[in-house]
Amino acid sequence: MSLEGKTLKVCSCNRTVALDARALAAALKSDAPIEVHHQLCRKDAAAFQAALGESDVIVACTQEAPLFAELAGGSSTAIKFVNLREQAGWSAEGARAMPKIAALVAMAALPEPEPAPAVEFKSSGQVLIIGPSAAALDWAERLAGQLEVSVLITGAQGGELPLERKYPVWSGQVTQLSGWLGAFAVAWRQENPIDLEVCTRCNACVRACPEQAIDFTYQIDLAKCKAHRNCVKACGAIGAIDFSRAATERKEAFDLVLDLSRRPFIRTHQLPQGYLAPGDDALEQALAAHQLTALVGEFEKPRFFSYSSRICAHSRSGQEGCNQCIDVCSSGAIRADGDHVKVEPHLCAGCGGCATVCPSGAMSYAYPRVPDLGMRLKTLLRTYREAGGRDACVLLHDGEAGRAAVLGSGRHEKGLPARVIPLECFHVASIGMDLLLGAMAYGASQVAIFITEKTAETYVAALEREIGIAQTIVSALGYAGKHFSLMREIAETWDAKPAATVEEPASFNLSPEKRTSLDFAIEHLARHASQAKEVIELPQGAAFGAISVNQDTCTLCKACIGACPEAALLDSPDAPRLRFIERNCVQCGLCVNTCPENALTLVPRLFLGGKAKQAVTLHEAEPFNCVRCGKPFGTRRMVDNMLGKLGAHSMFAAEGALRRLQMCADCRVVDMMGNQTEATIFDYKK
Repeated sequence: MSLEGKTLKVCSCNRTVALDARALAAALKSDAPIEVHHQLCRKDAAAFQAALGESDVIVACTQEAPLFAELAGGSSTAIKFVNLREQAGWSAEGARAMPKIAALVAMAALPEPEPAPAVEFKSSGQVLIIGPSAAALDWAERLAGQLEVSVLITGAQGGELPLERKYPVWSGQVTQLSGWLGAFAVAWRQENPIDLEVCTRCNACVRACPEQAIDFTYQIDLAKCKAHRNCVKACGAIGAIDFSRAATERKEAFDLVLDLSRRPFIRTHQLPQGYLAPGDDALEQALAAHQLTALVGEFEKPRFFSYSSRICAHSRSGQEGCNQCIDVCSSGAIRADGDHVKVEPHLCAGCGGCATVCPSGAMSYAYPRVPDLGMRLKTLLRTYREAGGRDACVLLHDGEAGRAAVLGSGRHEKGLPARVIPLECFHVASIGMDLLLGAMAYGASQVAIFITEKTAETYVAALEREIGIAQTIVSALGYAGKHFSLMREIAETWDAKPAATVEEPASFNLSPEKRTSLDFAIEHLARHASQAKEVIELPQGAAFGAISVNQDTCTLCKACIGACPEAALLDSPDAPRLRFIERNCVQCGLCVNTCPENALTLVPRLFLGGKAKQAVTLHEAEPFNCVRCGKPFGTRRMVDNMLGKLGAHSMFAAEGALRRLQMCADCRVVDMMGNQTEATIFDYKK
């Protein structure tokens, strides 16, 4: 990896990181010598400032990034930062980490990926506070000066309504709550006899109630009420109290929701932006209230996904196929939409799990795209290898808890092994089999995915399934060892044993199309495998496989061909024949679910070689030729079955009626028009 057009400033952090300037320059193919500073953020800061203006600058320090940005002042020089200290130098094997250091710098020198399209939010600060009366009214008073507050009391548990009607207060139980920042729709049903919108808070009902069932939330405790209705009389013409009122549903729209209920209404793993549910913990409530005050204005986030409905295998003609993206989504952003699915970009949290489990590649990740992350993997592994590194293990982690764990291991523990190269991504659930096998094709000995307690279990299960299938493939090809794993502790990296990989790393780039990337990676791994394989048996749920046809029951109706979204099942223009291209099959099951004869069965497997891309015949039958013109129009079995079932039917008792079933569509019309005895609608009088 060349540093052409960029200036690298490295620092040993007061000589705590072992750096070999000559070896680093050679690994990075730098024509200019690389100077190793020891206090770049202190006495050597002038060297950093001197580099500004010449070219883009890469600074091998993230701790002091704010300081370097300040020192850069108004300079137009692009500055990038890379962590070498915790990720490489601060390690029990820090002295052997030069190949990894070179790889991290080379990856930092790559251009930034193209930005993803933006999703916009607008919030004017209208917040609904839901919860028990005491907590809800207390936070309403605190936030009323900063936000436009409304309150929905879900239970009278102390507190009292304010002396001034500064904001709306309702009571009832939530029946519907959906939406996102700037666009929440809330519906509730009033259950208490006192309507707080009508109530004047005159206290007449409070004084009139002998059981003291009404407090200053102006809600009736129905457990105490003896139904004498003195409160109704006291309310009089105001009419705020009605024990016979029908439970009508009310609806309002809000920008923000603060749900103080012990059991929040929305319980997805990833809550919508603008919806905060701290429960009844006082500290969590205070933190949530603080966040709310910052959510006023216009905001945007990346559109994390791309969707191609053309190859989506969700459904066809009402028959269900693949639901994997809907099942794995932790934010509830994906729902069925006829034969396809629909993703609400405002709810999408950017995990990428949908792209990982999608068998066809209809759903793809865009933050970053697979080709961009693939280029980082390729650069990382090539530089590591050319610098003398061996048995590379790529450790994928997220940018929050995962990053903190990686950096913390360097500071507090013995860091990462010299062969373990950390690679940050937005969310680990976006790491699918195309990236796993692609990394191995690029020369990785192992790929580990670091998961934390914040990783949803649905994502863990999906990653385990992807890892299991990928491991089955490489093991069948003769690559010894454990190549793919999930890790919950950084210390596990020290226990991982190197696994066999390709002798010759791949040169291809990963494709935006998932199936194409998988083809590239699998073909490369198979070409360099120690064991030649044509067929690899895979577990149920794999996205590769064949279809078995029961030729005794298949009538070649070809309903399966119309249902297949991937062009894996094909018609034949010259004969009744069902053809199949195994490479295209994603095992979605639409053909199986569509077949009226239950003649199809999925066979999960991986068929290697060029034959997988060629059309083969699964079933063919003797054609039946029209008895009038001789043109083939169906199969003999289909016509014989039809004659057998309809031969005794009264509708076909007339002379020539059964023979007409043996004609093609055109000849049937001609025969009917030429038959003078054929009944028509004009023969039936009103």
